[in-house]
Amino acid sequence: MGRGDLSDAEWARLKLHLPRNVGRGGRWKCHRRVINGILFRLRTGIPWRDLPARFGKWQTAYDRHRRWSADGTWEKILRAVQADADAQGRIDWSMASVDSTVCRAHQHAAGARRRPPKVPGRRVRPAHHRDDEGLGRSRGGLTAKVHLVGEGGLRPLALLITPGQWGDAPQMIPVLDSVRVPRPGGGHPRTRPDHLSGDRAYSSRRNRRYLRRRQIKHTIPEPRNQQANRRRQGSAGGRPTGFDRERYARRNEVERLIGKLKINRAVAMRFDKRAYIFHGTVTIAAIRLWLRA
Repeated sequence: MGRGDLSDAEWARLKLHLPRNVGRGGRWKCHRRVINGILFRLRTGIPWRDLPARFGKWQTAYDRHRRWSADGTWEKILRAVQADADAQGRIDWSMASVDSTVCRAHQHAAGARRRPPKVPGRRVRPAHHRDDEGLGRSRGGLTAKVHLVGEGGLRPLALLITPGQWGDAPQMIPVLDSVRVPRPGGGHPRTRPDHLSGDRAYSSRRNRRYLRRRQIKHTIPEPRNQQANRRRQGSAGGRPTGFDRERYARRNEVERLIGKLKINRAVAMRFDKRAYIFHGTVTIAAIRLWLRA
């Protein structure tokens, strides 16, 4: 086993949720070696063609990563390992935090074809495909942004890819709606934490109204301009928002989570041209965090 490869315990937790070999041909016979190759590229950020020979053909690793990113297999695996962790009581639902991080895009990430991609073997578009490919120009140049919700155990519950110049507040509702942890015993998946924290970028009437409607308690500081506007309106401005400093101190958890994700160079700098492939790359990094004890 090489540095960064799946350990026996991690492989035992992962192999139960991988696609099974159906029919003739034996397409999925070397899952562990191929996934270790995908993890090696995730950690180092090297071009696919430079993948070491011990992982097999680089085209096999790239094709499997692209295919599983397109048909949503990586996301299904993420939800399956989340369900296992929830059944063991390893998810801290008492506090979740929402935040985002900007990822610089390598020059090789630009120049995707304008023609929409398709899922191999199907006449449908890939999951999480974006017409803008999740790339935009901001002060840092060509960038992408990863929005995520993290639980108290420093692991992501859901994530979303947008262009780098997009604001944080409008993406809070879509990323929270993506939280769906299945229950092994059946029934509706769990979709909301007990408490949510976020920085002042997420302070808006729309977001607070959404959280109240879903009965999610929240700790989000109110910017000074919003405070002044509320006082200026008098009684029509509503009551001051509550703020718990002790709970807000736990917001460092999501920032530490972002640091863990961006240890992987293929996440810290985007090399993938297509948004759905980059979404799959970040999802693999999230899966690796959930597999660790």
